Amino acid sequence: MHEYTSSARVWGLSCPGFPEEVSRARRWTRDILRGSPLAEDAELIVSELSANAILHTASGQTSGSFHLALAVSPQVIALSVTDEGGTDTAPKVEHQDQEAEHGRGLDMISAIAHRVVVHDSHGGYTVTAELFTATGSAGGQPC
Repeated sequence: MHEYTSSARVWGLSCPGFPEEVSRARRWTRDILRGSPLAEDAELIVSELSANAILHTASGQTSGSFHLALAVSPQVIALSVTDEGGTDTAPKVEHQDQEAEHGRGLDMISAIAHRVVVHDSHGGYTVTAELFTATGSAGGQPC
């Protein structure tokens, strides 16, 4: 990882709205966060947010795309996915029962992440999940 980084570093990736791009987004996240104890959580979050963008917004339509941003600082890892909209409602956490097959992704993300924020973004939405590192809470080593 980037143990000597004292300020935030930011990466970005744009993906066509094809289902196979979810695995690409996951690999990209894993490669950037290699060695971080938060890498697996970050991969799961990116996977879920990317899949949601493809399944529930115009990002998954012909010529659609979604965009990822990954910011890493000694205190926090912030993972953002921006979709192309096409729905009238913003993504929201829905507490589904254990048997539900859909609608549990943001609930799962909010259980893993320390904070989840949804913003309007040029006709679509950006969902950002933040994972606080040990440095941010206890003064330990950066992620």
